[in-house]
Amino acid sequence: MNFKMVVLTAVMLAEPVVCLAGEASEIERIKQELETLRQSYQQHIEALETRIEMLENQQAGESPAALVEAPLVEAPAAEPAMVAQDRPNAFNPQIGVVLVGGVSSYSSDRDQGIPGYMTGDEAGPPSEGFSLGESELNMQASIDDKFYGNFTLAVADEDGGTEVELEEAWFQTLALPYGLAVRGGRFFSGIGYRNQFHRHADDFVDRSLPYRVFLDTQYIDDGVQLTWLAPTDQFLEFGAEWLRGEGFPASGAGDNGKGAWTLFARTGNDVGVSHSWQAGLSWLSADANDRSSGDENESDHFTGDIDIAIADLVWKWAPGGNPNQRNFKLETAWFWQNQDGVFTPYDEDGLSYDEDQTGWYVNGIYQFRPQWHIGLRASGLDADSPGSAFDGTSLDTDGHDPRIYSAMVDWSPSEYSRLRLQYDLDESAPKTVDRLYLQYIMSLGAHGAHRY
Repeated sequence: MNFKMVVLTAVMLAEPVVCLAGEASEIERIKQELETLRQSYQQHIEALETRIEMLENQQAGESPAALVEAPLVEAPAAEPAMVAQDRPNAFNPQIGVVLVGGVSSYSSDRDQGIPGYMTGDEAGPPSEGFSLGESELNMQASIDDKFYGNFTLAVADEDGGTEVELEEAWFQTLALPYGLAVRGGRFFSGIGYRNQFHRHADDFVDRSLPYRVFLDTQYIDDGVQLTWLAPTDQFLEFGAEWLRGEGFPASGAGDNGKGAWTLFARTGNDVGVSHSWQAGLSWLSADANDRSSGDENESDHFTGDIDIAIADLVWKWAPGGNPNQRNFKLETAWFWQNQDGVFTPYDEDGLSYDEDQTGWYVNGIYQFRPQWHIGLRASGLDADSPGSAFDGTSLDTDGHDPRIYSAMVDWSPSEYSRLRLQYDLDESAPKTVDRLYLQYIMSLGAHGAHRY
């Protein structure tokens, strides 16, 4: 057996061992998971084949300069239900660190308040100048044959000091029947397409306006999540969450620490060989107890109910189904938010508040060469004026509709490093600001692949 056959045999043996259940629905679910896993390993196999060719060339006597090792594409992480338990290191944690930082320059030092909207602490742009941003330490592994676990710490530079935050700490079941899975602990909520991703996996330096304003960039909370993967040829998933209600837009852990809940559904399929798509609908309902508005002095507060709906769509194209050389991704979403309660400006009596607000974004990312991407994004918010009683508060829109337009180019010499240059035309407030970012993202150690 030659070296190439040995490597390919090792890859095939690394695929999870699947025990077929008796029920027809279980068989269909396992078939669907197996097909997903087979597709995700294609890129890993191609990278291995490239390295085999280089080693064969070395045996043929090629010069050392031609034998620089090709970057090995990290094998995508299997779905927890498909983790193989017969490998010697199946229960050893995968440990990885992601370093994120860069430098930014703005045409104005205006504080990025967004008139007309109550925001959280993370809604503003990155600090100007050199910054470490938010780096990440991640550990994940099979706990046993019934559970899978994940632990993530976020380390950020805040006002000249280092802040360590527990970002994720959850377990998930591996062996529930009928396509069911339960996750418990602290996790990224399943609402929306982009909310489920780590920040370093984003296509732009910052997130779009709706995510920043309505979800404070990303909705993270403590609780329990139940998902069901339907036994159908077309991908179809439903989910529900019951959460503590501490993360923005919730606040104060209402209803004795059970102050938020969500529902979401997503579906997708392939269109021919070169196209695929995924669409989703999500709903978040949460209580806010004396939530600060996020302005500089945290002087405005809100107590009441928040409902948020999200509709999103992602379309991907890769010629022949191979994204290594060229591919394109179109991503868009529409947000609706209603806040009903009492808004209390600084040193004033509470005001009854019940208003709807909407937001949207659309972006396109084109990989025109194996290591290069370019992207464009537009995002905006829309809200009616709540009335003269709110003049001078953070809910005063000033008759302005916030908009931000972004353009970026990034270079990724391997799966573990990325340099990104981005320009923003920021019209989120009446005074326009030009923003320029240069960002680096460096991965050390193991890190599982992200979702579709």
